[in-house]
Amino acid sequence: MTDPIPPGGPGVPPSRTVREGWESHGVPGPQSLQAGRSQALESAGASWSRRVAELGVGAPHRPRPGDAGGPHRGGAELPLSPPPHPRGLWPLLKPAEPLAAPHSPLQSVSLPRAMASALSYVSKFKSFAILFFTPLLLLPLIILMPAKFVRCAYVIILMAIYWCTEVIPLAVTSLMPALLFPLLKILDSKQVCVQYMKDTNMLFLGGLIVAVAVEHWNLHKRIALRTLLWVGAKPAQLMLGFMGVTAFLSMWISNTATTAMMVPIVEAVLQQMEATSTATEASLGALELADKGKASELPGSQVIFEGPAMGQRENCDRKSMCKAMTLCVCYAASIGGTATLTGTGPNVVLLGQMHELFPDSKDTVNFASWFGFAFPNMVIMLLLAWLWLQCIYMGFNFKKSWGCGLERKNNEKAAYEVLQEEYRKLGPFSFAEVNVLLCFFLLVSLWFSRDPGFMPGWLSVAWAEGETQYASDATVAIFVAMLLFVVPSQKPKFNFCSQTEEERKIPFYPPALLNWKVTQEKVPWGIVLLLGGGFALAKGCEVSGLSEWMGKQMEPLHAVPPAAITLILSLLVAVFTECTSNVATTTLFLPIFASMSRSIGLNPLYVMLPCTLSASFAFMLPVATPPNAIVFAYGHLKVSDMVKTGLMMNVIGVFCVFLAVNTWGRVIFDLDHFPDWANVTHIET
Repeated sequence: MTDPIPPGGPGVPPSRTVREGWESHGVPGPQSLQAGRSQALESAGASWSRRVAELGVGAPHRPRPGDAGGPHRGGAELPLSPPPHPRGLWPLLKPAEPLAAPHSPLQSVSLPRAMASALSYVSKFKSFAILFFTPLLLLPLIILMPAKFVRCAYVIILMAIYWCTEVIPLAVTSLMPALLFPLLKILDSKQVCVQYMKDTNMLFLGGLIVAVAVEHWNLHKRIALRTLLWVGAKPAQLMLGFMGVTAFLSMWISNTATTAMMVPIVEAVLQQMEATSTATEASLGALELADKGKASELPGSQVIFEGPAMGQRENCDRKSMCKAMTLCVCYAASIGGTATLTGTGPNVVLLGQMHELFPDSKDTVNFASWFGFAFPNMVIMLLLAWLWLQCIYMGFNFKKSWGCGLERKNNEKAAYEVLQEEYRKLGPFSFAEVNVLLCFFLLVSLWFSRDPGFMPGWLSVAWAEGETQYASDATVAIFVAMLLFVVPSQKPKFNFCSQTEEERKIPFYPPALLNWKVTQEKVPWGIVLLLGGGFALAKGCEVSGLSEWMGKQMEPLHAVPPAAITLILSLLVAVFTECTSNVATTTLFLPIFASMSRSIGLNPLYVMLPCTLSASFAFMLPVATPPNAIVFAYGHLKVSDMVKTGLMMNVIGVFCVFLAVNTWGRVIFDLDHFPDWANVTHIET
């Protein structure tokens, strides 16, 4: 027999009639139950106190370490629960503060909890184990085979594991050649350390400083908003505008900075469009209700009410648009960085590896030749990415994408107003922005005109003697970077006679566009060390003979068609870069691919170019690249969304690169012939 449950269910206060019915049938009501509860508690407490007094315990025992649940003072064990209560009362009686029973360590632990505890310990010590045990586990490699190229392989494998797991910062891992190469007698310290500040590092550093100036004066935001206002506010046009602007900015400044600047603009536009849609739906709903009210007054009228399906579909469409608009920004940032030599780290790694592994290649890869090869690829890939996002998230419905109907027009108007408001906040074009823009144009024009290839450049006027070229792209980058610390950010005032006392105290020459404090804070110095570590590894591979050994192991690939080799290796790099840094990926793979190309008589650029571009195709995971992480943090996307969309983006990227290498890339870099500069690598020891 069970205790009576109040009508209405547990926790529902009974009505007065019900309470009177209880009492008339002899069932205790709430007041009787409360009185019984107090009496039972007093009785239980008295019996518990007597039991404690009999055992001679003055206070409830709190177990100390080492008690192990053994006998308490007095030689007896305390009961683990209070004495039983009268039958039928205890389920309804819940003491306010039950007496604390001593803890027993013999309580059973479930298997899932034990497994979870074990996994937590594994994850806790994972970094420690990788950091300290990896070098020890790899030691037999150099003990059993003490050749120089094996010692170099030991360093490369160790750095690859540290780079992939990031147990220590990437830049710190990049310093390992400066420590291990001299200790393992692969290279002396002078030969290693000189690799950390080569011509390529200076090129990248100069480009980063110019990018810092553009960001510091918000020039990138002005360019972005002006372009979006020109493109239009229809959904399809707006997405294409976001992608075009993001890709263009990512060509010159970092992918991360571009994404961090563009995503808040996208978010503001989406929020305003959603608010406008809500207001439009409310007004349309009011009109529909009024029309239905009028229609119901007519004889024989039949009113049909629409269910919530239409609203759910509109909500789903809005979510899809949010996903498409945010994904297009991070994808465009990664794609746009591939178009210029300084746009992203892997491109700079390729340039440095070419100079290190093939010194006789001269200026085969420079800013102009790379732009001619990579920019058309970037445009094609950007358009295909736009079509893919339209197809998967907007269903390629031109009525929706290009805007029809009252709600669409209101959304476009709202988006345009947001862009106008953001542009208005920037104020008029400032003197500093004009100067930064002039410096930027000077940098690009000097890069393109230095040695364009189809005509003599300014390099041949006074800075080339025979085979020696005194000025490189790095010279141009450092020149413009230094100008930014000289060119004023305000107009100098020449009205000395009419100046006030306060104005005379101000120095005549205004502050420069950049100062060192801003530069030091915003330049990612770790990437310079990362590049240097890659160049040191390449040098060690050449000197130790590891490159030659790897080339011999890959000679059987001579029977495989070159196009198939390129396709397979591009897919391999595209998958690998999802899990590790794109710069680290390029640094690890390019020396191997160069050795393989030499061994099978294939132009090294035929493999190195597509693999360099594929290292930037990290589209599938939020942690694959910083732009993905920034977009994911806004909450519109799930991991499954990124994997589903990014998988096809990887296929699109590899296909576009394969097309570029086998068409106009063959003409620009003469990929059909094995070059003389790849026959012998001159090593300065």
